[in-house]
Amino acid sequence: MKPDFLRKAWPFALLAILPLVAPPKLGGQIRDILVFCILALGLQVVVGYAGLLQLGIAAFFGIGAYITGILTVEQFPFQVGFWPAMLLATVGSGLAGALLAAPTLRLRGDYLAIVTLGFGEVVKFAIKNLENITNGSKALNPLPDPWTPGNALDWTNNYRGYYYLALGSLVAVVLLLRNLESSKLGRAWMAIREDELAASCMGINAATAKLSAFAVGAALAGLAGSIYAVSLDQTGGPDSYTFNRSINVLCFLIIGGMGNIRGAIVGTFVLMGYDNILTPAIDDAIQRSGTAFRFSNVKLVVFGLALILMMRFRPQGIFPTRRERGDAGGRA
Repeated sequence: MKPDFLRKAWPFALLAILPLVAPPKLGGQIRDILVFCILALGLQVVVGYAGLLQLGIAAFFGIGAYITGILTVEQFPFQVGFWPAMLLATVGSGLAGALLAAPTLRLRGDYLAIVTLGFGEVVKFAIKNLENITNGSKALNPLPDPWTPGNALDWTNNYRGYYYLALGSLVAVVLLLRNLESSKLGRAWMAIREDELAASCMGINAATAKLSAFAVGAALAGLAGSIYAVSLDQTGGPDSYTFNRSINVLCFLIIGGMGNIRGAIVGTFVLMGYDNILTPAIDDAIQRSGTAFRFSNVKLVVFGLALILMMRFRPQGIFPTRRERGDAGGRA
């Protein structure tokens, strides 16, 4: 067990060391990727574990961000501080996920996808138009720094506090999902994903399992939204929680692999690293050479081609589940 634990834990050890040696700009970019890893794991619960096509994960991301903003900014009388707000954002987003799932439990496939897509649009326009609550397109700001004993961390002038907040939250989510995978609930999700009728015949309550998957996935998205908002010092505005963001997160899972934790994390690092780190670096190198061409103008073409090739030659993603690895071995 010990070598297996070390084999799986070393990437997090490297991530813990990275802020001590990396430039602040790179550290801030990795911090954002860690936040989106939590969001991708939330979607993994719904799509990868339970097999329910969810196209509105950005809505719960936004709900978590705005609950945190409303409960902490000086504009409102609550001002409960970040830590209670983060907890309430996680719980509130989970409740929103359960409320969305309750009337849609009989839907599946494209019909469920359309409902979640519509919910995402409703949340986006609600954020935009409820100006007295959300401040409209201006976003809620500034959000106060998290409290620490004796104000031990300089949150304002040092990104490392938010970096370790995101990393610690990601590690906690990974441990939670690893335990859920082997629990009765996790096995129920996967049974429904494989064959809902057979799972129901075996005594699994499909409605309860689906409801719990939506609630857990939405809660993790709300947690990510809360950390995202406080690290930005603002809620980000409605354009930060659009359908495009939901599709991007789904692409993280397609590239990394459906139904496993490692796939969600690696897919997020691959795509966000390409977009936020590699593309600007290539543009800088091209500009230094005196060429007017900008790689960022064609980055979506490269991304689209990579997605097509992945779906054609490795549809199970970079890290397939154990079952998919076994099927591939059998076919070979």
